[in-house]
Formats: sequence, C-alpha cells, structure tokens
Amino acid sequence: MRVSKTDGSQTLDPQRDALLAAGIEPDRLYEDRASGRSDQRPGLAACLKALRAGDTLVVWKLDRLGRNLHHLVNTVHDLTPRGVGLKVLTGQGAAIDTTTAAGKLVFGIFAALAEFERELISERTVAGLASARARGRRGGRPYKMTPAKLRLAAASMGKPETRVAELCRELGITRQTLYRHVSPGGELRPDGIRLLAEGKTSPRGSAAVAPSG
Repeated sequence: MRVSKTDGSQTLDPQRDALLAAGIEPDRLYEDRASGRSDQRPGLAACLKALRAGDTLVVWKLDRLGRNLHHLVNTVHDLTPRGVGLKVLTGQGAAIDTTTAAGKLVFGIFAALAEFERELISERTVAGLASARARGRRGGRPYKMTPAKLRLAAASMGKPETRVAELCRELGITRQTLYRHVSPGGELRPDGIRLLAEGKTSPRGSAAVAPSG
C-alpha cells in the first residue's frame, strides 16, 4: 500500500480494505507514505525481501507499485526467477496476474511497450546528439547533465551491451555525474527526477528582438 502525502490528507484505508478482501493476511500488509518517484520505499523494500517462492505480490492499483512502467517491468523481472507472481486488483492493469497464462500475456504486452518506449527515447536522443555534433556542439556544457542526456542514459543503463565509459564519453559527462542521476539499472535517482521536473516547468526559450536603428 502507498500514499504520496505524509500529512494525513490521504488514507490507506481503501487499499487496506481491498487487500484484506482479496485474502491477504493483516500481518502480510506493507505500507509506504512517500511519492511514487521516491527511491526511499522502506515498506516496498521489506515486502520484496519477505517474498518467497510461491508467493504473489498483490497491489491495489498498478501505480502503487512502480515509479514508472520501466520500474514495474524490472520489478517483475526480478521476481519471476524467484517464483513470485504479481496481481493487480483494480484500475489500469487489473488484468495483470502473472500466476495465470492470460495475466502473463498481458504483462508481456506491458513489458514490450516499455522496451519500445525506451528504444524510441534512445533513438531520438542519439539523433539529437549527432545533429548537435554535426553543428560543432557537444549537446550542452561539458560535464553537465541535461534532460536529453538523462533520457539517453536511463534508456542505455542496465543493457548488457552498454559500456559506461563509452556512454559517458558520448554524452560528455563524468562517471560521477552519470551515477548521481541514474542507477546502474537505469532507474532515475533523486537528482535525475529533479532535473526532469525542472525541465518540464521551465519556460520555453523566446526569440530575442534586435533593437532598431
């Protein structure tokens, strides 16, 4: 279970009631009071650690588990070799139940969409960097992470073929800068989340008007 705010304005009761109705024992419930984007999810971490082969991780809604689609897919991929299933009770993704053949098929579609999105981001960013190099630019100030670089880094990290040194050289950043924003598995760290949030809220650049006369 998870709610985003810690000020008491949100309650876990609907999630708790749904999980109990689904047959979850009260002592097997775990909770977090944190943003879904946060890396600090002690309840989720404890839950994942407690799972054993034959268990099923049950969530009220899909967005209660993952920060994003990639995080969700990676979580399930980590659970599958352990013999642990995933079931979503309601909302988008309610058809996901990896303990059934139909549910596995639905999750496979989700995983394919996540990989497709990752590849599109990677291709667009590589094309943008190549265009910048052709114009004599390196895609931003040296060693500075930008939203475009961050998207490419997140799409590339965690892939077996990715060489961190080559990726840093391509992006024009240091290894320290890379790992401050992205984890080895491609998940955004707090600095990366803030960078993307700032990019979405910053005003668009406007054209300068030359003085007349």
